[in-house]
Amino acid sequence: MTDETPALASRFRGYFPVVIDVETAGFNASTDALLEIAAVTLKMDEQGDLHPDETFHAHVTPFEGANLEPAALEFNGIDPECALRGAIEESQAMKGLCKAIRKAQKNANCQRSVIVAHNASFDQGFVNAALARSQIKRTPFHPFVSFDTTSLAGLAVGQTVLVKACQAAGIAFDQKEAHSALYDASRTAELFCYIVNRYKSLGGWPLPDPKATAE
Repeated sequence: MTDETPALASRFRGYFPVVIDVETAGFNASTDALLEIAAVTLKMDEQGDLHPDETFHAHVTPFEGANLEPAALEFNGIDPECALRGAIEESQAMKGLCKAIRKAQKNANCQRSVIVAHNASFDQGFVNAALARSQIKRTPFHPFVSFDTTSLAGLAVGQTVLVKACQAAGIAFDQKEAHSALYDASRTAELFCYIVNRYKSLGGWPLPDPKATAE
């Protein structure tokens, strides 16, 4: 790789973007169970375009005393008691996620990871709550910075709903697979890459050198 080859570490001021999606048993990150989590890392090719890279996925056992809202379970179709889910303890899932992300972040020469998600505050809230319950102090994720594809898609393709934004971007979306953390994270990753790459193709990145412009 030459010095002229674009590096992911130079694209988002040293942040390593990680696309996250969670499925939960409600809307309150402090009281409601985290049931499924998926993450997709990104890589940059020699032309400076982003592409989905590796995935992390886990079904999660509700933490002790967690609230399980019937309406939420009906919406996402998850049965927390189903042994076929292969669910693992929340702390195990979060430790595995952090280990995988720290490794990928280091390989990309990035300083910290930033969560990318559709309605990012929701996913980030559940991730932060699960990290706290798991007593993980060395987390790779920035505690409050995030990239929200809802806003980005509204700007780039005029849609804010994930399925409609993907369709507008020409990304295949099977609504029968929706509300699976892994499927939604994968589609969100493709959408984020589309938006970032589209911006680049229109001349938005890399930015011109101010010194060169002044000269």
